Amino acid sequence: MKKIVLSLIGAVIALTLSACGNENTADPGTGTNKEEVKKYTFGTDATYPPFEFEKDGKYTGIDIDLINAIAEVEGFEVELKPMDFKAIIPAITAGQLDGAIAGISITDERKQVVSLSDPYYEAGLSLIVRSDNTTINRPEDLAGKTIAIKKGTSGAKMAEELATKYGAEIKYFDDSPTMYQEVVNKNADVTLEDFPVISYKIAVDPDANLKVVGDRLNGDFYGIAVGKDNEELLQKINDGLKKLQENGKYDEIVKTYIGTTAK
Repeated sequence: MKKIVLSLIGAVIALTLSACGNENTADPGTGTNKEEVKKYTFGTDATYPPFEFEKDGKYTGIDIDLINAIAEVEGFEVELKPMDFKAIIPAITAGQLDGAIAGISITDERKQVVSLSDPYYEAGLSLIVRSDNTTINRPEDLAGKTIAIKKGTSGAKMAEELATKYGAEIKYFDDSPTMYQEVVNKNADVTLEDFPVISYKIAVDPDANLKVVGDRLNGDFYGIAVGKDNEELLQKINDGLKKLQENGKYDEIVKTYIGTTAK
């Protein structure tokens, strides 16, 4: 009798150990092994259409669709964390973010503190004035004028250079909508913005009351930022971006928002 009981106990223990050993390693439906999917936190500026903005309670735009598509082809998950643009790079260097996609211009200064992906969009800054402004058409016309600009952007750096060169005043703001409104309200004479961003705003907003003047001031390329020590994530982003550019998905994303493909 003891032998029978011991045999039964042994069988139960064996079954229990077998079940525990397989927990979280196999999919009962397919029998294939499960792998833990990495999740990365990405900062973004949700006030920057057509690259990132909020619509119907959800974040959307070229950058949002792009990072989600990269994550899908490279097998990781993305958690978005909207914040003021000026706080994004410091948050990466402090380890509060794994990366960021927010129309971030690739500059030597930024490369010193974060790693930047391969370029994914050519933008370029332009001068923006009220629709009825006829006095500003080129940088030389900025003498004695007031420039509204968003803090921490490549536009802010150029605005400072132009202000020094031509004798203009600068007013700083935390977001693009407020910056635009200063120009519309005649509290500032001009602002600087990436050409595709302001072109999108003027096209979709009949009340924008803004116009682009002159030639583009520079050739600006956007990149996706990650922490300096996160080579694995940087490689995934570059690999995913290349795949999307080759299979046509990248052009499809861009065309959805601006009606044409990127340069």
